[in-house]
Amino acid sequence: MPKFSDVTVSYADSCLNIALDTLEKDKQALVFVNTKRGAESQAEKIAQKVKAANEQESLNRIAEDILSAVQSPTKQCHRLAACVRKGIAFHHSGLNSRQRELVETNFRNNAIRIICATPTLAMGMDLPAYRSIIRDLKRYAQGTSWGMADIPVLEYEQMAGRAGRPGKESVGEAICIAETPGEKDRIVEKYLLGDPEDIYSKLAVEPVLRTYVLSLVASGYVSSTESLYAFFDQTFYAWQYEDTDKLHSILDKMVALLAQWKFIEAPGAAPADGFVVASEIAGGKLEATKLGERVAQLYLDPYTAHHLLDAIEKGAARNLSLAPFPLLHMLATTIEIRPLLSVRQSEIDAVDRKLLEEEDKLLVKAPSLYSHEYEEFLQTVKTAIFFEAWIDEAGEDVLLAEYNVTPGEIQAKRNIADWLLHSLVELAKLQGWHSIIGDLEKMRVRLEYGAREEILPLLRLKGIGRIRARKLFHNSIRSIEAVKAAEFSTLKALIGEAVALSIKEQVGQKVTDLAVKRNKRKGQISLGDYKEKE
Repeated sequence: MPKFSDVTVSYADSCLNIALDTLEKDKQALVFVNTKRGAESQAEKIAQKVKAANEQESLNRIAEDILSAVQSPTKQCHRLAACVRKGIAFHHSGLNSRQRELVETNFRNNAIRIICATPTLAMGMDLPAYRSIIRDLKRYAQGTSWGMADIPVLEYEQMAGRAGRPGKESVGEAICIAETPGEKDRIVEKYLLGDPEDIYSKLAVEPVLRTYVLSLVASGYVSSTESLYAFFDQTFYAWQYEDTDKLHSILDKMVALLAQWKFIEAPGAAPADGFVVASEIAGGKLEATKLGERVAQLYLDPYTAHHLLDAIEKGAARNLSLAPFPLLHMLATTIEIRPLLSVRQSEIDAVDRKLLEEEDKLLVKAPSLYSHEYEEFLQTVKTAIFFEAWIDEAGEDVLLAEYNVTPGEIQAKRNIADWLLHSLVELAKLQGWHSIIGDLEKMRVRLEYGAREEILPLLRLKGIGRIRARKLFHNSIRSIEAVKAAEFSTLKALIGEAVALSIKEQVGQKVTDLAVKRNKRKGQISLGDYKEKE
């Protein structure tokens, strides 16, 4: 277990003092702050004041693992590695999943002693500590007149609940920081003695409600509007809503919308224009279409499914191809990809130019320049620009510098985009749109690896990512056939012996003799070889 020395608890930063006191006691702590930037800054402040006396080699290995978790380590990666070398870490959604896993695992085994984190770490994570230091009890909230608002009592209880290690220690401390006596009294009254907030059903959120309605119909759990009413009448949502007549009216409108999108069938309500009136299907039989069943199986929001299918249909009607940027932009217009990348004032002209360049090819049309939706549409364009930079092989360090997108955010958005593309492939099969499936699958691979199209054949090989593939490509090894034809020594020089051996075996070539035969080495020979030749 690392020991810490040179610790002095006399700084103006109260959080820093408590953290250093925790280290003096040879204990662990979680420090909760309200922003990702704040978590990084607080971790660095603590790391600067401590010096690990032993176990440095172990911490150095963890730091190297953190750097190698991404292909192009960013400034953030280097900051985290520097903190970890002192037994301190920060943790938030901006980290790559591998980096978060390393921080969590090494906190559990006591190698890392303090984690500075955003409140998400307190939600469902098994990371108990001796101390839970809650530095910030306010955070920025949109719609508030002053910008900052108190966090909920429930959230405070989640963070405070991390203090204590059942089965390991008999004591745990949850500490809130108050700078004045008045603030102390307010914290005690609101958080220590106050009641937690009421819990509200998530079914009140429209995307959740329409997804559940379709799932219930698609699974056969409900088969009529009456059985749909009966199901929801027994939910916590209905108990909170109280007005069942209004609830039934909302469900009718939801069913009508799903029928309009052709995800369910409601006999007796199929007008030629495709618009379904809610009152016409009330009391009728409900049955999911094949398309609706697949949407439900994919756990896709019906609105998103309709939005994607509609965009492709309208694009086909305009004879548009499924080119990379329009496809990426279509994904950026979905609810799931949010939050979108914000457009800074200095970037508006560049994003506008890109929009003008691509506007005629976009599958989702731009709103009026003077509408309130235009600003958000520019954000979808910038998000698509970021995706395009990734598939054009921009490194994580470049994306952080140019778009302020961290490795963790890159990974999260890539995963969502991959899920949307997979869902679209499945829906395209049902629609008979076989001509676009190849483009969709190709984009999935490009998003996974962050690679241009020309190196895709090489990415089929296990152990070959975009960096190794690009190195092979630049050395005229650009296909599986070229890998077969290449000398093992050439591959070894480019990508290392183990990987070269692996890919040779993958293409059906077994390399048995790796040693250089005597007198066969290129270039200068040894004195012994010279004498043998004489």
